[in-house]
Amino acid sequence: MTEQQPYEVVRECDGYELRRYPACVIAEVTVDGAFEEAGSLGFRPLVGYIGGNNRSRESLAMTAPVVQSRKLEMTAPVVQQSAGDKSQVVAFVLPKSVTLDSAPLPTDPRVVIREMPASLTAVARYSGRWSESSYDHHVAELRQALAADGLTAVSEPRLARFDPPFKPWFLRRNEVQIDVADPDQRTD
Repeated sequence: MTEQQPYEVVRECDGYELRRYPACVIAEVTVDGAFEEAGSLGFRPLVGYIGGNNRSRESLAMTAPVVQSRKLEMTAPVVQQSAGDKSQVVAFVLPKSVTLDSAPLPTDPRVVIREMPASLTAVARYSGRWSESSYDHHVAELRQALAADGLTAVSEPRLARFDPPFKPWFLRRNEVQIDVADPDQRTD
C-alpha cells in the first residue's frame, strides 16, 4: 500500500476539513505546459528520482499525494504574481522517514529537494477528472468557504492527486489544499 502524507484533522467544516500537516520533504520539478499536461510532464523526472536516478542510486517508496500548483514568482517582499499560465510545479511528498539531510541528491538538475514547513491547511476533497476547470471550480468554492469562516489563506492553492491515471475518473480522490493562518496563534 502506498504511504500517504500524515496529517491530523483539526476540525470538520462546511465543505472542507482543517488539517494540521507536519513538516515534510518534497521532490519537485517546474514544468512548462498546460495544467492538464503538467502532471505527466513532471511525473517522469520525479519517478526517475525515487526509482534510483540520484547520486546514491537509492530507491524511495512512492507516496501519495502527487501535488501540483501554479508557479509563482516573487516580485516584491510581499507581493506575488503568476509566472504565466504554462508554468506548474509538480511534487512528490517523500516518505516520512526521509529528512532534508538524508534525501538522496538528484542527478537530474530539474529535480529540487526541499522541506515544506508544518502547516494548517484547509482541504476540500472531490472526485473527477484532473481538469483545470474542475480544479478552479473547487478552489473558488474552498476560498468562499474560508472567507465565510473568517480564515485567511497564506498560500496559493494546490491540487493533490491520490490515484493513478488509469483509475476511472469518477473514483479518483482529488483534493484542493490551501494553507491558512492559524487562528490559535497570537501574533501580538
